[in-house]
Amino acid sequence: MKKAKRDFLELTDLTADELLDLLDLAAVLKRERSRGKEKPRLPGKTLAMIFEKPSTRTRVSFEVAICEQGGRAVVLAPDEIQLGRGETIRDTARVLSRYCQGIVLRTFGHERVVELARAASVPVINGLSDLTHPCQILADLLTIRELLGRCEKISVAYIGDGNNVLHSWMMASSLLAIDLRVASPPEYAPPAKVVEEVRRRGGPGS
Repeated sequence: MKKAKRDFLELTDLTADELLDLLDLAAVLKRERSRGKEKPRLPGKTLAMIFEKPSTRTRVSFEVAICEQGGRAVVLAPDEIQLGRGETIRDTARVLSRYCQGIVLRTFGHERVVELARAASVPVINGLSDLTHPCQILADLLTIRELLGRCEKISVAYIGDGNNVLHSWMMASSLLAIDLRVASPPEYAPPAKVVEEVRRRGGPGS
């Protein structure tokens, strides 16, 4: 039986155990890289990267990672593909799924990455949307674990506006029993619907 594909659009697409396993793997990959002893795990795989919003760190990290793991990246700007000239997200997803083994989308509206994932037959990764930024929080959690020895059942203070980064931190707190304390001006607080969604999904820290 063909294994169902897994997308990574929000942190809550993972269970707590899966999130910790992913951080374990990230630590191994980082250690191998620092020693110059990478073990390519994705030979022959191609990752399509659609950047509707420009980025330095996100593009470089994804592109370098897939190359060092034995694969290749195809970077697509909006003005280079038909998606920027009237082609639907569904059609783009189907075309890329025929040629690539994964797709990264960095975009504006979160509904765009959701629609892409629904139409694609290969895994889709959210490189950033206006709702969530899950890959950023994975990097934050890895750094915290390196410094503290763990990233679950800790206290985290967040000072800033209620943006996509905070939304993803809220999701992380619900998974890992993190005591998340947020200081935001009332006019920049996270939307009530996001707060309620995290609470609805339940879990410690929600």
